[in-house]
Amino acid sequence: MIGYLGSTKNLAGCVGGLIGLALYLTGVVSGLWPLVVAGLYAVFALLAPPERVRLVSADAVAEAGQLRADLESLVGKVTERAQRMPESSVDGVRRIAEVLDDLLSRPERWASNPDVQHAVTRLARTDLPLSVETYLNLPWWFAAKRPADELLAQLELLETEAHRIAERFYAGDVHQQADHTRYLRERGESA
Repeated sequence: MIGYLGSTKNLAGCVGGLIGLALYLTGVVSGLWPLVVAGLYAVFALLAPPERVRLVSADAVAEAGQLRADLESLVGKVTERAQRMPESSVDGVRRIAEVLDDLLSRPERWASNPDVQHAVTRLARTDLPLSVETYLNLPWWFAAKRPADELLAQLELLETEAHRIAERFYAGDVHQQADHTRYLRERGESA
């Protein structure tokens, strides 16, 4: 009930009611003014557009913010331990985090695509941290003797996956841009 007070329908109905009251005060309607006010309220409320449907909850926005914070924390920890990490692995983690962070900077759009949401969440919360943690949890003397090929291969695969997810995420924008290019070419040819 309280939500209705601020709704578009109630506000439009109030405008209609005020018009009815103005009609009474100017003498256009007299004895039946309460019916006119109520009738105009009802008509305006019924004609008002419905409330916008919000499929993205505030929880999705908060979750995207938390994922971004988790990625930032992971990159910070990797940077702190850069001397333990193989060359180029720190940059690989940063590149993956940048791609994911860009997707998460649009939480409404990110949350409206369940496949992308799942893939980004899995990559940010499971795959990337697991790869880095597994390597860093090896004793330094053991990790120094082994080539870091496994970690580098994992990061390369994760970066490829992050770019694949970004391609799905931006597919609509790419399609729209291609349509606009096609339209501009056609318009130029017809001029």
